[in-house]
This record gives sequence, C-alpha cells and structure tokens, in this order.
Amino acid sequence: MPELPEVETIKRDLEKIIVGKKIVEVCVHHPTVVREPTVKEFKKGLEGASIKNVLRRAKVLILELSNGKSLVIHLKMTGQLVYPGNGEKPRVSFNLSNGKSLDFNDQRLFAELRLMDDWKSLKFIQGLGPEPFDLTLDKFKKMLENKRTKIKPLLMDQSFISGIGNLYASEILFRSKIHPERPANSLSDKEREGLFKQTREVLNDAIRYKGSSIDDYVRVSGGKGNYVSQHKIYGRQGLPCLVCRTLIKKINLGGRGTYFCSKCQR
Repeated sequence: MPELPEVETIKRDLEKIIVGKKIVEVCVHHPTVVREPTVKEFKKGLEGASIKNVLRRAKVLILELSNGKSLVIHLKMTGQLVYPGNGEKPRVSFNLSNGKSLDFNDQRLFAELRLMDDWKSLKFIQGLGPEPFDLTLDKFKKMLENKRTKIKPLLMDQSFISGIGNLYASEILFRSKIHPERPANSLSDKEREGLFKQTREVLNDAIRYKGSSIDDYVRVSGGKGNYVSQHKIYGRQGLPCLVCRTLIKKINLGGRGTYFCSKCQR
C-alpha cells in the first residue's frame, strides 16, 4: 500500500497539473471502486466542476472541487493515478478541459473513490492520529509513555500516528537502532528522541526520492519512485546488514513481515 511519502508525492504531482482544470466527463469502467454515492450521482457531482485544491490526509488524497464537494481517493494496495491517461486499463477516467484525462487504475479493486460534501466526516478520517510532521518532540514522547504495545505495530496504527506503514516503520526502527518487538513504554528518553528524529528524516528523504516503487506504486507520470535505492532493511531478509554484516532476519509481527538486524536493533 502506498504510504505517506508515496501519497504526498502523488499529491504534489497533481497540484502542478490538474488544479484549475474542469472535469468535463467521468467514465466509470468498473463501478466497484465507487463506494459512494451511486455511480450516477458520482458522475453528476463531478462533471462540470473544477479542481480547486489537492490535499493529503495520512494515505488518503482529497480533491476539493468548485461546487463544494470533494473527491476522496484511497489507493489501498494497487490504486494508481496516471496523467495523461492512456486508456489501457482505467477503472475510472476523468476527462479534463485540456483534452487530457486522469486515469484511475486499480488491478485488484481494493481502492475506494468517494464523492462527499464533507470529507472530514468520513469515519476513517475522524479516526486518524496526528500527522508525523505536525508533532513536536514533547508531544511524541508523551504519546509513547504509557503504551505497552510493541513499537512496530504501534507506528503502523493509523489511530496513533497517521501515514506510516510496514515499509517505513521498518526503515525508521532500523535507523533508530530499536528492535521492532520492544514495548513502546520501554524506550529511554534518548531512544524516543532518536525515533522522533528518524521518523521525520526517513519520511522527508522518501518524499525527496518520490517514494518507493516496490509493488504497484507509480508517480502520476507513470514513473517510479527512487527511494528503493536508499532502503537499509526492508526486503533484505538473509542479506548482510549494511552496518554490521549480520544477516537480516524476518519475523511476522502484527500480521506483517518485519525485517530487522538482531545486532544493531536492541
């Protein structure tokens, strides 16, 4: 699933190319991805409206429209937004006033499109924790104080902190030298400071490299994100640690494959 850096990259790409353009026609090729309202109302509410703004909340994109409505896009596992669209495999095509289209692709049909009057009323949005970049060090430390949850699943809990998934939780913990099974409340003050610092640095670096293309994620242009070249731990099971040469291990934690170095991460 695209995480914060990937969705932020898509958001920034979209801001440059579709803001101010009118949606002339909406072609729904597979109605399953339209979760609300009905397909007929979805098309009616979009056609003729201009795109005023593009927002991101956690892993969700929001396109604010000139008619007061918002198109909420949750890419989930395999969702993609491609511009200009080539019409080869879109589930939905948004034909724009410049004669080009924004294609919404989703091979496995897990993604969700919603047209809403108030995107903030969406239950998922209301349940989100703070954005990583909105936190202060003191606030972050307090959030960890009484949490007995293992630190890796906690970082992935969207109600605790929003936008971080399996890949970046693994990278952040490796660079923080923290074992993924450590209870959050066992971290020392210095470790919490390091975790806060690495969270911001890893996410910022990943945004700078335009995200990680490891599965289906692509940029709006169709190009890949280059942060894979900077991965230190994710996907490296059985390979030597880049710091100490100990072989990287993989365990299942919180239902997700978790990579770590038993020597570097304590």
